Amino acid sequence: MSAARRPLAFLGAALLAILAGAALPGWALFLGTVSLAKGLAALGLLLLMRTGLVSFGQGLYYAVGGYAVGLAANHLGLGDSLPLVLPGAAAAAALAMVVGLLLARYRSIFFAMLSLAFSMILYGLLVKTSALGSTDGFNVAPRAVAGVAAAGPQGRLAAFGLAAALCALAAWGLDRYLASHLGRLVPAVRDNELRVEYMGASARNVVHLNVVLAAALAGAGGAIAALAVGHIDPEMAYWTTSGEFVFVAILSGTGSVAAPFLGAVALEALRSFAYEHAPNTWQLVVGGSMLLVILFLPEGLWSLFRRWRAPA
Repeated sequence: MSAARRPLAFLGAALLAILAGAALPGWALFLGTVSLAKGLAALGLLLLMRTGLVSFGQGLYYAVGGYAVGLAANHLGLGDSLPLVLPGAAAAAALAMVVGLLLARYRSIFFAMLSLAFSMILYGLLVKTSALGSTDGFNVAPRAVAGVAAAGPQGRLAAFGLAAALCALAAWGLDRYLASHLGRLVPAVRDNELRVEYMGASARNVVHLNVVLAAALAGAGGAIAALAVGHIDPEMAYWTTSGEFVFVAILSGTGSVAAPFLGAVALEALRSFAYEHAPNTWQLVVGGSMLLVILFLPEGLWSLFRRWRAPA
């Protein structure tokens, strides 16, 4: 697809999602909104995985985005959804600019474990901070979630539409970044970091930038999730949340910027179906499905689209 037509493709995908959402019941719209929020965090993981890195600590930025929304809504009186998402992404990016200075020095399992450690440090701090609700967290001000979680079908559709529009914008922006001169260094760092340094570019700076961008995406996802659910708690920073993002990234594959959203929706649908029909063994169903994807679709669900589009 030509570069000129790509923005129209992303815009069309967002409009189709919103039109499809208009035919869905309220519970499905809520599930779709949360799925898109997690897809944003997985989109950041796609960027890191294309750099040859895996982060088990994206829950850190997901939680920062969520808590930033809650604090802004409760203490600053902000009541509109879009202005609340922006500080969530900005707060996560600001934290990543500091944390990333250390993370950019490491690769492989060291990067993964260090990112996990930072996430668990935040989790421990949140659990011990009574001003932020401790283990119970706190509710987002009703004026902020009005029209999102508490205003009926029209509100849920508006929330879903906002999430779909932001996801399309984020996917288009990342697509443009990967096609830029700087973005072309991303796979180069993964394949041969030493050669990148010989060419005069800084692999560490590329990794640092990608960590910040991935954090901003996760922070925006956490902000959307906080608005949709109307409640924030330390579990957003727990290792299981970060592991879920990795699960989505592996399930979807890294072949396209649209893949994480497909994987997030598929995971939420599978988990809801499994929990309804096998409440005692739903984890087994989800884990078994993951094994099947790894065995038969090692490049993720998006590889099905590539095979379908490939010429016979």
